[in-house]
Amino acid sequence: MNYLLPLEWTQTFVPLQDRCPVSSYEAIEQMFIDDTGRPITAHFREFDQEPIGAASLAQVHLATMKDTGAKVAVKVQHPALKEWVPLDLALTRFTFRILKSVFPEYDLTWLSNEMESSLPQELDFALEGQNALATKRYFSMMKDSPLLVPDVYWGSKRILVMEYIAGHRTDDLAYLDSNGIDRDEVSAALARIFNEMIFGDTPLHCDPHGGNIAIRRNDLRPNHNFDIILYDHGLYRDISVQMRRDYAKLWLAVIDADQEGMRKYSQKVAGITDEQFPLFASAITGRDYRAVTKSVVSTRSAEEKEVVSGAMGEGMLQELVQLLGQVPRVVLLILKTNDLTRSLDESLQTREGPVRNFLILARYCSRTVFREQIEIVRSKGSILWPRNILQLLAAWTSYARVEAKLSLYEWYIYFRRMARLSPLPSI
Repeated sequence: MNYLLPLEWTQTFVPLQDRCPVSSYEAIEQMFIDDTGRPITAHFREFDQEPIGAASLAQVHLATMKDTGAKVAVKVQHPALKEWVPLDLALTRFTFRILKSVFPEYDLTWLSNEMESSLPQELDFALEGQNALATKRYFSMMKDSPLLVPDVYWGSKRILVMEYIAGHRTDDLAYLDSNGIDRDEVSAALARIFNEMIFGDTPLHCDPHGGNIAIRRNDLRPNHNFDIILYDHGLYRDISVQMRRDYAKLWLAVIDADQEGMRKYSQKVAGITDEQFPLFASAITGRDYRAVTKSVVSTRSAEEKEVVSGAMGEGMLQELVQLLGQVPRVVLLILKTNDLTRSLDESLQTREGPVRNFLILARYCSRTVFREQIEIVRSKGSILWPRNILQLLAAWTSYARVEAKLSLYEWYIYFRRMARLSPLPSI
């Protein structure tokens, strides 16, 4: 987890996002014949032999469709995975079991269990195509969202042919600045997209790292001058309605620095005990526990980063491993998504600090709680009964207060920019 583990650890794995060793063109050609019964030239008019990117499971080639002439991105699985993945999973399972027997305090068997559950999904490119199209349909109904999901032409178990949409990584700040793309607006848009996935009526994309998200300029959008392109739809999870509601209440408690509420909903969401709570609070927020109890909205200082990294060498790593092994798998993936999106936000080096994104989070949380209250009131009878009206009014007031705060803050930012004032200091 980027916010808890030392930088030297997390940076080592960054090349796995899009700069891995590549499979040979000859191996890809043979896979096409094995899987489709036809060579690459039967499908494409042109096919670049050198991939434009290679990750740990697949690589992407540019090509031109033979029948339509459309330029496409062809995602192909590394052919050797078919042979090596079962062995790798078995070795991982065996290694973690041996590790547990020698060092019981470092029980990582939960990680091998999660790999055995997630990896087959990520290796099914036909399923990935279905996930991509479902996400595209869902966000297409949100006209103000800049999210762009490439269309899918066809897919099989190991081959996926998609619309080619190029962009730049979110950490390419020179591109953003030279094209007049506001980093803070990109950050806010990312916050809305992934909060919608967590609290809305759609599955959650669980792998939003820097290699799976791109930005491109688009002057045709009414509210933004950019697109956010989302790639790699292999790992999704459904979140139950009750989990969304409890998770929303947990975050509202975190934002309000309400320790009693945080402890209550940490137990409901992940079965966290009072003893485990400080570490869980740090894991879910990416902050030192003392900051969580005061104001999680404040910007992380260099001193706080040092404190958290130093604590990992003083026994916290062992506790973290045990904690992550205990929480429900869907919570683990939500934590992973939160951590990756926080990392994206930090790489943008925004000017306004985290206040706006926490208000966006609070808006989604309060909306979730408000909708729950509407259901509860309706289940008790007529919405016009005095007691039901009071309950509904209380829920609406809480929701409206957050909406008003966010709207006022965004207007405040807008007028400061129009007046060319310096960015707001982080609180």
